[in-house]
Amino acid sequence: MDQLTFHDMKLTWLDGGVNYLDGGAMFGVVPKALWSRRYEPDENNLIELRTDPILIQYRGKNLLIDSGIGKGKLDEKKKRNLGVRAETRVEESLEELGLTPEDIDIVLMTHLHNDHAAGLTQWKGDRLVSVFSNATIYTSKVEWDEMREPNIRSRNTYWPENWEPIQDQVETFEDELEVLPGIKMIHTGGHSDGHSVIKLEQQGETLIHMADIMPTHAHSNPLWVLAYDDYPMDSIFAKERLMKEALPNNYGFIFYHDAVFRMAKFSEDGKQIVESVPRTR
Repeated sequence: MDQLTFHDMKLTWLDGGVNYLDGGAMFGVVPKALWSRRYEPDENNLIELRTDPILIQYRGKNLLIDSGIGKGKLDEKKKRNLGVRAETRVEESLEELGLTPEDIDIVLMTHLHNDHAAGLTQWKGDRLVSVFSNATIYTSKVEWDEMREPNIRSRNTYWPENWEPIQDQVETFEDELEVLPGIKMIHTGGHSDGHSVIKLEQQGETLIHMADIMPTHAHSNPLWVLAYDDYPMDSIFAKERLMKEALPNNYGFIFYHDAVFRMAKFSEDGKQIVESVPRTR
């Protein structure tokens, strides 16, 4: 498993599964001639996307960013339609670290789309139960409200089986929440109406998890947003604002979906990677 020490925080990427999605959908209106130079597609124009939760060990707490793509919850048709090639192995990853799902204290949900939230629940016999049964689960109020009452578009990814078993564990916030000193969730909207990013701040340095408004290193251009975004202009404005803050201050970007890098730092113009933690394959 890939790890990164960030001052008092230890980050470990768990095995949350993998799916392959259409490259054109992942880069929206950007021509393939441009995006394929930065993120390689296969012969079917599909790109590899990890769904790997990030374990943060800090101040005696075990935190997760998002939960993985889940296991045992999709039939073969859904796996095919969603491009799922491998399901979650989060429990096995935790076991390698001497932990269990019950040891997770906090789960930070950037948003609740199925590829981020399916790992929150699992089948136990004939009923669905919480995977991280002792954790407080944080998400924005906007996201939680839509999860429970999706619209005609979002009901394709906000599924009852991913929220009903964990509803008593959920705590919501508006605008911004400091979960622990140095760990903030910030509501941005864009990819979903309730989408949030996460900032990790230690000793004057910052790592930022942009979630799905910047799902891979190849999405550093503020205009390169997903066709999956519900509110693409909100994604663009939020990313533009955050990149103007992050690039001159040498923030590191950490990723849930990137199959190439776990962390990357960019030149001030955002066009070149100057420091990185590659994903171990």
